[in-house]
Amino acid sequence: MEKGSPAQAISLSRPSAIFFALFIALCLVACNRGNTGPGSSSAGTDASQPTSNESTTAESGDADPNHYIDKGDLKAIKDRGVIRFVSLTGDNQPILPREAIVNQTHRQMGEDFAKRIGVATRWLVAQTPEQALQMVNDGEADVVAENISITPERKEIVAFSIPILQTSDVLISGKNGPDISNIENLKGTEFIVLAGSTYATLAHTLVAEHPQAGLSVREVYLTQERDTLFDMVAESDNAVTILHKNLAEETLKYRDDLQEGATVGSPENIAWAIRKDSTRLQNRINSFLTRTLVNAIPERTSHWYAIKKSGVIRFATYNGPTSYYLWKGVLRGFDYGMAKAFADKHKLQLQVVVVPNEESLVDWVVKGRADIAGASTTITQQRIDRGVAFSSPFIETSEKIISNRKLPKIETLADLKGRTITLRAYSSFIQTAHTLREHGVDVKVQIAPARMSFEEILNKVAEGEFEATIEDGYIADIQAALRPELVIGLQVSEGRPQGWMVKQGHEDLLRQVNRFLKRFSRSEEFDKLLEAYFKPDKHLVQKISARVIPGEALSPYDKLVQESSLEHNFDWRLIVAQMWQESNFNPNAVSPVGAQGLMQVMPRTGEDMGYPPPLFDPEKNVKAGIKYMEWVRNRFKDPLPAAEQLWFTLASYNAGIGHLLDAQRLAEKLGLDPNRWFDNVEVAMLKLSEPRYFQKARYGYVRGSEPVAYVRKISRLYQAYTNVATGDITAKAATPWNTALPGIMASIQSCRYAGPTPSVDVRPPRLAAQTWQPTAGEFCPPRSAATPATPAPGQSPLSSPKTGGAGWNRSVSGASASPVAY
Repeated sequence: MEKGSPAQAISLSRPSAIFFALFIALCLVACNRGNTGPGSSSAGTDASQPTSNESTTAESGDADPNHYIDKGDLKAIKDRGVIRFVSLTGDNQPILPREAIVNQTHRQMGEDFAKRIGVATRWLVAQTPEQALQMVNDGEADVVAENISITPERKEIVAFSIPILQTSDVLISGKNGPDISNIENLKGTEFIVLAGSTYATLAHTLVAEHPQAGLSVREVYLTQERDTLFDMVAESDNAVTILHKNLAEETLKYRDDLQEGATVGSPENIAWAIRKDSTRLQNRINSFLTRTLVNAIPERTSHWYAIKKSGVIRFATYNGPTSYYLWKGVLRGFDYGMAKAFADKHKLQLQVVVVPNEESLVDWVVKGRADIAGASTTITQQRIDRGVAFSSPFIETSEKIISNRKLPKIETLADLKGRTITLRAYSSFIQTAHTLREHGVDVKVQIAPARMSFEEILNKVAEGEFEATIEDGYIADIQAALRPELVIGLQVSEGRPQGWMVKQGHEDLLRQVNRFLKRFSRSEEFDKLLEAYFKPDKHLVQKISARVIPGEALSPYDKLVQESSLEHNFDWRLIVAQMWQESNFNPNAVSPVGAQGLMQVMPRTGEDMGYPPPLFDPEKNVKAGIKYMEWVRNRFKDPLPAAEQLWFTLASYNAGIGHLLDAQRLAEKLGLDPNRWFDNVEVAMLKLSEPRYFQKARYGYVRGSEPVAYVRKISRLYQAYTNVATGDITAKAATPWNTALPGIMASIQSCRYAGPTPSVDVRPPRLAAQTWQPTAGEFCPPRSAATPATPAPGQSPLSSPKTGGAGWNRSVSGASASPVAY
């Protein structure tokens, strides 16, 4: 691509400091061709196709109702009752916000704006910023709700909202890379940058300004996550990339193999884009953004008046299973859910501050680094003596022993004699253990290192490294349900109250918290939170009890599943097995977090797939679920074998593709095969519940036992279904899935494990180098000894180049294999 080409005039902008919780990777997908994201088949257009210039609708009776042409202003939007936002495809998974105001994502702000003007939302998808801007200009969308840089060229096409912020670019290299403290220090350095972006424009400019330095530019087309580009830079001893400073700072919070260097280029303003003649819409958006955006949190105390004046409430918690985590691209957690409700009630912006696992929440509150703190925190006198005041308790839980199933059970106090229990540092369980000893129980107490989390301790109990531990009752129940290596034993305490903490002396804040909790704890919303986080998922942990009778239907929905599976190239028996696991064939099923119907589709996912909620109609639900399965599967290209795509797709459907990508990266670091699920990536998925791993993961903590159990259980039922029902539903030629099935079934006769198994299907847990002979209905593919394939230069290791969508271009050398740039 030549400097000054149109591709550089309309390039992808980058995220703001406010929005690092946004789909920040969208700044690296400007060249993502041929990989349409969720909803792209029903929303979004080909910018090369002609569109109507009419100012009102131009749709036919057979047209997709989600797609119409309307160039009207605010009144036309209100009359129609829908505002159409457009965002970008590609790596659109948000990173886990670590220290940010979390409800200011583009999508959340778009939803809030629509609610304010009294209309519904429709989210469309464009493959490039150029296409997104053209969709707005042509009347196919109303607003580009994205990090769009304001440039003179773009002003010729669209109007812009007020700037969200101004940001600069910095140099980034690997820890062993070149000296980037000054651009003058670079000699023979290669810039690896996103093709067609303003990063590429700046890189070419720097090369031209330093002709004697021997600099070069490699423009990379990515169809997967932005960390692929960072990997290329980190692994080179003389390569750099360019990022916005705020994006660089947030990236370095979870990547310790990169470093930030000198500032380069000029600052840019970031904004939303609107049609030029939509002046009333532009004015309303400007007013909304002015009220909504919080550019900085002033230094202040945690007194209620100061909090209200700042407009921000700071909530400290841990990244963990009941407190705060990212699941399927949605922020979740019991404490997070309550904190969000408290902030919304008082019209405050919620800033979640993720405290390092080895530090105490008490210290963060006492030192004024947070206003409120909580992570299923037990009320103890010791914590009160350190300077915090507790809210009224909103939940009580007993404490239980949880141990390895292959060891003698701990059901009475006498069973604890001579046993060792390992406890989390700083936890209230330490006092419980000492109380047992004071009452004559001969139990050995071992305190784990401060860096070791509850999840890591439980993993070590499951693996046999630790004998037993003490856990809150609800966590013990969930873990034992998901992992049969664990067994619940003796209850060692009565119900102990849990609450939030504020700094002593801030009675006005404490009164507001208690007033809120008194009402909220009696609400239906609170009951749903309890159900979601403190009770095992009945569908996930159920035993295989579906009817498997030769000659009879597998489900009441076989024909419906067969039709949709054929359209999207899936084995219909797999989908039926998945449907049983998701909903027990109940079309009216609703999960505690809002997933709906037979395939338990999240409302937002259904909308992205072109099937807006409610999703209880079986046909609508199955189509949405299978279409999403196809979208996820398409994210995993070569070198993944077809059989592995199946397991990876299921794991991503359950946990979200972001956590799967994290697990692949971690598997490679652990010396496992990132392209094999069983006993490789699933092992890494389990380890992402441990702080030493998830703190450096882009998407943070994941309760890895859930996707591991999910894939294993579906694989077992799928095998049973293939034994009693044929996969032939058409005379259509064999597809990769049809032809892959015999190979899959042939590979699942036995397993050999190189380490403690993460399996949830086999009791007792297997030890290293031990061969397991499967019983009927249980299987897993053997671990591959193959070396992971090495991607070509510029190619994402998670997907192969596609026509018009991936490749690389070494611009300076003149060697080019890239498609037409934009």
